[in-house]
Amino acid sequence: MRFLTWAVAPAILLVFAGSGVPGEDADKDTAAFFNGKDLKGWEGLKPYWKVEDGAIVATTAEDPGFNTFLCSRRPYQDFELSFKIRLKNGVGNSGVQIRSGVFDLEHLAVMGPQCDIGQQYWASLYGEHFGGMMKQAPAEVVKKVLKPDDFNDYFIRCVGKHVTIKLNGETTVDDDFPTMPETGLIAWQLHSGFKGMEVIFKDIKFAEIKKK
Repeated sequence: MRFLTWAVAPAILLVFAGSGVPGEDADKDTAAFFNGKDLKGWEGLKPYWKVEDGAIVATTAEDPGFNTFLCSRRPYQDFELSFKIRLKNGVGNSGVQIRSGVFDLEHLAVMGPQCDIGQQYWASLYGEHFGGMMKQAPAEVVKKVLKPDDFNDYFIRCVGKHVTIKLNGETTVDDDFPTMPETGLIAWQLHSGFKGMEVIFKDIKFAEIKKK
């Protein structure tokens, strides 16, 4: 596997203007990021990840006992990413890692900033093995817009140290984060602790933001 790795200690980084929806550039970038047909360009533990009807689908028959991820094989810096996500029956926990790195190749376990999905963490920015909660989404905003049993629209914009997260059009995170790595992997999370969990990521759009 050729993607970037981190040391276990978060302090040692060995990595490896948004309207709410990525714009026209996303059309060409999305095809290179995720082709909607297979997992080319991605690495995940095969029992858990597949592509179905143009969507990334992760399932567990039994609790895997560890958090595992579907990781991009290349790192990214500044970008916009949007998608629709559903947790089956509203149960489970997931997320999208940004500028992160693999620290356990056997389990494809990742550390770094994560745009959280599920439970009380919807649309928050959490440091997976990276110091914990970085920015909790306002509970009143999440309660107002969240569709627990249906697909929810996510928008993530990461430029420099600034991260913006929107849930169904409402901004939940819009701040600078001094500990944000300069570059790293993007990875979809399948969380441990849930039997029969299913998470679907569909209508994925992606665009890199080039420095002028």
